[in-house]
Amino acid sequence: MILIDNENNYDPRINLALEEYVVRNFEADQDYLLFYVNQPSVIIGKHQNTVEEINATYIQENGIIVIRRISGGGAVYHDFGNLNFSFLTRYDSKKVNNFIQFVQPIVDALKALGVPAEMTGRNDIVAEGRKISGNAQFSTTKKMFSHGTLLFDANIESVVNALNVSGDKITSKGIQSVRSRVANIKEFLSAPLDLAGFKKTLLASLFAGKAEIPTYKLSAQEWEAVHQLSREKYQTWEWNYGRSPEFNIQKKNRFDFGQIDARICVKEGAITELKFYGDFLSHGEPSEIEASLIGTRYTQQEIAKVLQSKDLAHYFGNISAEDFTKFLCDLA
Repeated sequence: MILIDNENNYDPRINLALEEYVVRNFEADQDYLLFYVNQPSVIIGKHQNTVEEINATYIQENGIIVIRRISGGGAVYHDFGNLNFSFLTRYDSKKVNNFIQFVQPIVDALKALGVPAEMTGRNDIVAEGRKISGNAQFSTTKKMFSHGTLLFDANIESVVNALNVSGDKITSKGIQSVRSRVANIKEFLSAPLDLAGFKKTLLASLFAGKAEIPTYKLSAQEWEAVHQLSREKYQTWEWNYGRSPEFNIQKKNRFDFGQIDARICVKEGAITELKFYGDFLSHGEPSEIEASLIGTRYTQQEIAKVLQSKDLAHYFGNISAEDFTKFLCDLA
């Protein structure tokens, strides 16, 4: 096994592009290990509805990156207290969904540190019943990777808030995340250890105490290919939001001027149908606002652009474009 040097990149749009580049382009006769830490971000599973999984207001206010990965599974929160690992190997049907084969060395290393870690369910590592790691896989015809998170010293409050989606009525064809009680690995350590020391300890365990860990450094040409993949895929709205399955949502709220009940259909990230109901006293026809928003991306920024020139008081009551946009988009 060879460790891939990610050159201390903290941008998830680069790290996920690097992971995909390796699994699609490196030779299948060698196993690789990739460790990376991401700046605050929410990583969405390939088959999930992005809007359904995130607290959009909290995400925007805190500058958190939202990005879709190529593996399945649920949404996870990353920050500088979260260490991510990826085992990249030759494709083997016996390894598919066989997470224990990949995760057991991590569990053993954690136990050596005094963490009561154990594999549970399909793809989680827990300590005293609380989740400290979630795992997922991706494969091509020749190679595959099994990757996971390790909550070492993450901001648990941000984990909860970033993924705290409300009970608004939403019907989606996406795969929803299963929320679990989470914990930081640091809570279970008997001696102080920072993230760098934790990573060093894991490497020593995974490479059986080798004095020199075999390391692969990408060439300038390979890095350019990684950055190109990042630009063309992981930095695009089309990939991160537009690939979300079709979904319908109902937003209802009572304002000073009356109640508005909005029924919204979103397909490939854009509004395809919209209808307003309620007991508000309008002078204009709300259907004009409905028509103006058809085809608009279902994001606060894009909807705000359309509404900023509209006299919403004429259609609904005394409400600003900002508040109306939040009403339509805020799922928290």
